Amino acid sequence: MAPTSPPTDRRPLVISGPSGVGKGTLLKRLFAHGSGDEFAFSVSHTTRAPRPGERDGVEYHFVSGDDFEALAGAGGFVEHARFGGNRYGTSRRALDEQTARGRVVVLDIEMEGVKQIKSSGIPARYVFVAPPSEEELERRLRGRGTESAESVQRRLDQAKLELEYAKTPGVHDKVIVNDDLETAYKELEDFVYAPAPSS
Repeated sequence: MAPTSPPTDRRPLVISGPSGVGKGTLLKRLFAHGSGDEFAFSVSHTTRAPRPGERDGVEYHFVSGDDFEALAGAGGFVEHARFGGNRYGTSRRALDEQTARGRVVVLDIEMEGVKQIKSSGIPARYVFVAPPSEEELERRLRGRGTESAESVQRRLDQAKLELEYAKTPGVHDKVIVNDDLETAYKELEDFVYAPAPSS
């Protein structure tokens, strides 16, 4: 039975995993579970162009390269990285504002961002979503039909690095293999709603 009260552990939730592994689907279910106030999605800044249907300030804050660099230089990001030729970053101010409201801030970020947040000293919980196999991940990526063969290959190369990093002991608090969606979601929900550790 799904929990009916908000999570007691309010630390930011850092979700990572290869592109195409199903992080977005799992997070949509998590957000739909509550009343809408328990969680806040960290909307990243990016220098990439919006895809059809994406809205500024909703999926991403779309900014120019110069604006991104200025914010990064001023220490405005808790993490930022380059991926696929574009820059992505998590705003420190947005993270602080949502946390102050008592919400669990959810960050869907790449491996380099995970490393930066770990070194920043920000208390957080780390979840890695893994594919059942590299072959299945490739099938899912190619099945989307939204990217070129070169782009898919770049994502697969990156996935190998992320899967290797995820094997490092102590990097993630929880690794979820997204083979069956229902099982994977139950694992995520159980982790998110686990009692907060006593201080």
